[in-house]
Amino acid sequence: MEKNSSPLSPHIQIYKWQFSSLLSITHRLTGLINTAGFFLIVLWILFLALGPEYYNFYQKFLRSFVGKFILVGFTWSFVYHMFNGIRHLSWDFGYGYEIKTANLSGIIVLFLSILTTFFIWII
Repeated sequence: MEKNSSPLSPHIQIYKWQFSSLLSITHRLTGLINTAGFFLIVLWILFLALGPEYYNFYQKFLRSFVGKFILVGFTWSFVYHMFNGIRHLSWDFGYGYEIKTANLSGIIVLFLSILTTFFIWII
């Protein structure tokens, strides 16, 4: 029997990327990032319980460039996931299914998440 090498379903090489696809993947990735971020919060509590030496080490890491980058990234991830979750809730109620509305709400979610993260870290 001869083996057929063609894909069985639309393949990534022929699939046209859409803005909504990017937002959907980003929502899933931010869910994973939030899980890792909450692990960092648990580590912070653990180091706090272990004493000043451990806590100071952790604080020193968080004040470094890498630590601040992780904290800002986690903040954006959390805020984006929250705003996009509200967007999904509106879909659950039947609002925003039109392509224009879905794209506009996605742009609003991105803008608000970046703006909110900026204000959280400035204030």
